[in-house]
Amino acid sequence: SFHFKSRASFSSQGKHIKSSCSLVAFNTDQAGGGMVGLSSVNAASDGKWTVTQISCHADLVTDLDFSPFDDYLLATCSADETVKLWRVCDPDQDQCSNAEVTLSPADGRLEVVLFHPAASGLLAVASVRGLQVWDVTRDAALTVLEQHEDQLQGLAWKEDGSLLASSCKDKKLRLFDPRAQPSAVQCVQGHQANRDSRVLWVKDDSLLTTGFNQMRQQEVRLWDSRKLSSSLSSLSLATSNATLMPLFDPDSGLLIVSGNGESVIDCFEVNSSEPFLSQVSHCLTDLSTRGVALVPKLALDVSCCEVLRLLQLTDNFIVPISYQVPRKAGQDFHADLYPDTVGHTPAMTAEDWWKGENKQVERVSLHPSKRPKPATPSAQETKPKDLPRGKSKEEASSSSSPLSTPSSSADPSRSPSSTSGLSSGFLPSPSQSSRAIHSMLGPSSKFRHIQGAVLHRDTHITNLRGLHLTTPGECDGFCANGQRVAVPLAIAGGQIAVFEVRYCIHFSFLLTGDDAKIRVWQIPKGGLTETLTEPECVLRGHTEKIYSIKFHPHASSLLASSSYDLTVRLWNLETGEEVKRLSGHQDQIFGMAWSPDGKLLATVCKDGKVRLYDPRKSTLPIQEGPGPEGHRGARVVWVCDGKYLLVSGFDSRSERQLYLFSAESLASGSVASVPADVSPSTLIPFYDPDTSVLILTGKGDTRVYTYEIVPEAPYFMECSSFHSSEPHKGLCFLPKTECDVRDVEVARAVRLGKTTIEPVAFRVPRVKKEFFQDDVFPETAVWWEASLTAAAWLSGSNGQHRKISLRPKDMTPVSEAPKEAPVKKYLPSSVYLEEKTDEQKKEELLSAMVAKLGNREDPLPQASYEGVDEDEWDD
Repeated sequence: SFHFKSRASFSSQGKHIKSSCSLVAFNTDQAGGGMVGLSSVNAASDGKWTVTQISCHADLVTDLDFSPFDDYLLATCSADETVKLWRVCDPDQDQCSNAEVTLSPADGRLEVVLFHPAASGLLAVASVRGLQVWDVTRDAALTVLEQHEDQLQGLAWKEDGSLLASSCKDKKLRLFDPRAQPSAVQCVQGHQANRDSRVLWVKDDSLLTTGFNQMRQQEVRLWDSRKLSSSLSSLSLATSNATLMPLFDPDSGLLIVSGNGESVIDCFEVNSSEPFLSQVSHCLTDLSTRGVALVPKLALDVSCCEVLRLLQLTDNFIVPISYQVPRKAGQDFHADLYPDTVGHTPAMTAEDWWKGENKQVERVSLHPSKRPKPATPSAQETKPKDLPRGKSKEEASSSSSPLSTPSSSADPSRSPSSTSGLSSGFLPSPSQSSRAIHSMLGPSSKFRHIQGAVLHRDTHITNLRGLHLTTPGECDGFCANGQRVAVPLAIAGGQIAVFEVRYCIHFSFLLTGDDAKIRVWQIPKGGLTETLTEPECVLRGHTEKIYSIKFHPHASSLLASSSYDLTVRLWNLETGEEVKRLSGHQDQIFGMAWSPDGKLLATVCKDGKVRLYDPRKSTLPIQEGPGPEGHRGARVVWVCDGKYLLVSGFDSRSERQLYLFSAESLASGSVASVPADVSPSTLIPFYDPDTSVLILTGKGDTRVYTYEIVPEAPYFMECSSFHSSEPHKGLCFLPKTECDVRDVEVARAVRLGKTTIEPVAFRVPRVKKEFFQDDVFPETAVWWEASLTAAAWLSGSNGQHRKISLRPKDMTPVSEAPKEAPVKKYLPSSVYLEEKTDEQKKEELLSAMVAKLGNREDPLPQASYEGVDEDEWDD
C-alpha cells in the first residue's frame, strides 16, 4: 500500500477525493482549503509517489471531479462561488497556475460539481439550495432548476445522463429531467431523519440512498425511479453519527459503504431479490475514513485478478484497498471477472444532449490486447490554448486510460439488521461478473456476520479493586475454566484472587514467578474458604524467570514451561519431577503450543524462528523455519486439525501480522499472512477446532478480530469484529458446553476489564433458530478431561478425547428440518404502481387495526382440536 499526506477535515457536501485512471486529487488544508493535492494513481518506476499541490480557489474547495473522458481534466467548485476547470499534468511536472475555464453560477457558496456521464463538457453544479446545468463552452447555465427547500446534500446523474437525482436536508428525494422542466418531475419523502443523506444510481431505473432513520440509525434504501411513491426496501445499519459515503460499481454490482470518521469499509452485493443487500466483506482500517474514491476499471491490474480498487482518504494519508480474486496469476485473461466497461469516448456533445439526444458511452474490453492504449503525460497539453471562454479541451483531444500495474495490498463493525419492504423486481440480472460474486471475491465465511456481545450486567463480577493489570507481555493476563476465574493481584507476595462463577468440581491452577519456580495449588471442592499459603508442590529446575506454562491436552498432570534460561521443560506433577528438557532456542521463547493429538510441541522465539519438537524422541527441534521478523512478541496455536501453525506476531515495521505455516514444512516459510493493525500488544489467539474460527485480541485493545481459517487459499477469511467500549486486559475462552446453542452461540469468553469480569458471547445470526444448527455445532471434544496419565504418555501411549453432542433433546437438527417451498417475492406491478390517496391509506390502516383488535377475543383455532396426542403436534 502507499500513503500520501493530506487533510480532509472540512465540512462540505462534496467529495474529498476523486480518481481518474492516471491521477488522484484530494482536499488539503493549505491556503484555507483552497489548494488541491495531486498525485498519480500508480507509483513511479522507483516505487515512490510524487505529491504536488495546485492553488485553485480563494476559499475552501468543496468538491472536485475528473472528466470521465479525460484523465487530466479536473473540475473544482468552492465556497468562493466559482467553478473552475483545470488542465492538470503528472505531479512531477509543473502545473498550470491558471484555470482553463471559470464559471460563475452567481448562487452563493457552491457544494457539488459533477461531470455528465455521457456528454462532453457538461456539468451539474449545486449550491446550498440551487441546482444548475452548464455547458462549459457557454457563458450562462443551460438551465437553472427549482430551488430546494433546505440544504442540498447528494447529487447523481443517471448512467445515460437523462435524469438527475438529488437528496436534501428537508428529507425529500427529488428527480429532475433538466431538459423538460426546471421543477422536479418526482418528489417523495426520503429518510426520516433530517441529517446528511446521499444518492446514487445503481442499475438502470434503480436508485439507492443512504441516510438515517427515525431511530438515528444509518440506513440504506432502494427506490424505483419510475415510481418514487415509496422505497422498495430498506436496510438499517449501525447506530452512528457518521455520514455514509456510498460508491457503486455497475460492472460487478458491488456497493461500497463507509462512514465519515469510521474505520470500517463494507462491501455489499446489490441483489435483485430480498435481501436487496448481501454483505460480501468488511475492510477494517487502521485510520478513520474522511473520503473514498473508486479507481476507474480501466486502471485495474487484470493480470493479478484485481476487480476493485478504492482509495481511502484519512486525516494524513491516502491508502489503496485492492480487492483481488484468489486465482492463479498469469497470462490468461479471466473474462468472467471483467465484462466490458464504459470507455473514454463521449457518446455525444453537450449541445446534442441539450437538443434531446440520449446515448450511452460505448463499452470497451479490459483485455490487455483490446483495451484502449494508455495516454502518456507527453501526449497531454499542459498549457491552456486560446480557446473561447469556457472551451473544454476534451473537445479538442480526449485521453485514453493508461494501463496500470498497481503495487497495492488487499485489505463492532456495522451489523446489518433485517430488511423491510418489497423486493424490487426492477434490478436487472447481475452482470456476468456479479452472478458468481463469491467466486469473484473468493469464498466467504459462513461466520462472516458473527456478532460478539457482552452479556447482561447481572452476570458480571464488578467493583474489583487491586487487580494487577500490567502483567508481562508473555502472560495472557488471567485464566478461567467455566467455574472459576483466577486473576493476579497488585499486592506484595504475588497473590492470585479466585472468583467463583459457579460451584462445581475443583480446579488446579499454577503460579510462576521471578524466582524461577512453579507453584501448583489445589482449589478445594466447593471453592476457597480461606487464603491458601502453601502450594501442593513446587517445581524447581529453571535457572531464570519463567514466562509461560502449558498443560498437555491429553495427559493429566503433564506440564510444559519455558524460561529465560532458553529451555522448555516438561514436568510430571504427580511426582513433581522434571521429565524432559528441550533446547535449541537462541533467544527468548515468546510462546508455545501442544499439537491437538499431544504428540508435538511448537514454539515461536525472539530469534525469528518457529520450531517443532517431538519431546519423546528428541530434545532438539525436528523442524525449524523463519518466523515473524519483529521482536516485540508472538503467540502460536495449531489450526486445521494440526496441519498448520498459526503465529501472531510483528513484521519488520512492528506492525501486527498473522502468519500461517504448514506443520510439514516449516523451512518453507509461511504459506499465507494477513496484516492486522499497528499496536504494541501481541494478539493472543483462541482457535475453535469445531468451527475453525480464530478469535484474537491484545491486552489494552478494544477490537476483537475474528477469522475463519481454511486449509487452502485464501486461508484467512475475515469475519466481523467485536468492539468493546473500553480497553480490556484480555479474553479467556470457556469450554464449548458453556455456549447457548439455542442462541447459536459458537464461543463464550470472559473479558477482564479494569474493575470487572464480563462474559462475552459470540453468536452466528440464523433465521431458523428453533432448529439445532448442526452445521456449526458438530460433536465437540471434551478437552477439559484427561484421556491418559503423564506416565502413560511418557512411555509412548497417545490419548484421544471422547466427543459429545451439544444438541438439546428437544431440538431438531436444521439438516433434518422440513424443506419449505420457495415463495416468489415479486408482486404484480399494480400493487406498487397503484397510487393511493392519503384518505385511502388512512382507511386501510384503521380497518386493519379494528380487525386486529376484534380478533383478540376470538378463540384460537387449536382450542377446538380434540383427540390429538402431544407427540402429534407439529411445531
